Amino acid sequence: MVKFDLGGAVPFLDPAGLDYASAAAAHRALTEGLGQGADSTGWLHLPKRMTGTGLKSILSAANRIRNQSEVLVVIGIGGSCLGARAAIEAIGRKPDCPEVLFAGHTLSPRALSALVEQLGDRDFSVNIISKSGTTLEPALSFRVFKSLLEKKYGRSAARRRIYATTGADNNVLKKAADDNGYETFVIPDDVGGRYSVLSAVGLLPMAAAGIDVSAVAEHAAASFRELNLRSPENPAWQYAAARQQLYRSGRTIEILACSEPSFRYMADWWKQLFGESEGKKGVGIFPASVEYPADLHAMGQYIQEGPRTLIETVVRFADPGCRFSIPFEIGDGDGLNYLSGRDFGSVSAVVTEAARAAHTLGGVPNLAITASDMAEQGFAELVTFFELSCAISGYMLHVNPFDQPGVEAYKENMYRLLRRESDND
Repeated sequence: MVKFDLGGAVPFLDPAGLDYASAAAAHRALTEGLGQGADSTGWLHLPKRMTGTGLKSILSAANRIRNQSEVLVVIGIGGSCLGARAAIEAIGRKPDCPEVLFAGHTLSPRALSALVEQLGDRDFSVNIISKSGTTLEPALSFRVFKSLLEKKYGRSAARRRIYATTGADNNVLKKAADDNGYETFVIPDDVGGRYSVLSAVGLLPMAAAGIDVSAVAEHAAASFRELNLRSPENPAWQYAAARQQLYRSGRTIEILACSEPSFRYMADWWKQLFGESEGKKGVGIFPASVEYPADLHAMGQYIQEGPRTLIETVVRFADPGCRFSIPFEIGDGDGLNYLSGRDFGSVSAVVTEAARAAHTLGGVPNLAITASDMAEQGFAELVTFFELSCAISGYMLHVNPFDQPGVEAYKENMYRLLRRESDND
């Protein structure tokens, strides 16, 4: 279970304490199906669901992908790809496993051309991820890579290299998969995209990259059990309650900070999770992210002395999994020989703590989250912690944390304009 430290926020919190009664009520509403969007809370049970035949079929497909391909192209947008990309970037692709490329999240012809060039003439497979099969961006990208597959291998052989992860109903993608014999994985009806990383949506690409998804599922199940604690000692309650009290005091922006560059896509996953879950009906904390120490030389000035509307949440790892010693320099021209022999990671930790202390003194409430490692266990801990905290926080904010009605607004305009332009051509 992650460790949570709100010491850097205490000076900004109500002396009467955090509203754990509301957190408890929100947690109960979530687990007993009493809150808004109760039909979308299946993600709480995904680790248990995936430990049976579902995980076996994922592992079998991942093994075939590894045997037949040098590259796996994952096509999806938002929750359909961010979780897998976060895991692969943070944990790392294992040797002799396919490189995983991501498509379907942009309509940039330049980016698409660069991706096709990066793929080159290597053997590849495709994992198309879409609950409906009609989302514009991944649907158009799927056309591109399906065409490349058919050109390279022929239509019949291409079908054996396409893996479809989609809804259980007879949607467009499911029908195409059934008609063409694509191997299919189901996104449960009671799991929304941004909560789906512990389903085949995230686990199949992760397994193809060599990540131990059995361990991820086991650690996630254990973490959910630990986070079911009904007590103010629950770190998910602490995080949700602290965020909501700080929000009510005018802290409307939360910055997620980490000193690991490979955490970048995990931060993007977090931004979608909280932004799409809480940002509705005119309320919600705006999620942003920074990378330390690089952004201390870019955004540090704003964080230190800008508008006092910020919350800073720092993610740390008890075991970074790697050491790199600072070398000794003859002559000590830069005056840093006193650091020689020390690990870069220990220096990085000091830099982060110095920034936290300075920001707190400068008027920024600071929260800290520590996960076990940057491997399967730490990833599972962070996913379960953030998902549960987000749902509880959303209920405390009195919104449905599982819908996204605002997303449909741009889609309606987009399709209307595209059809109008096509009619005028």
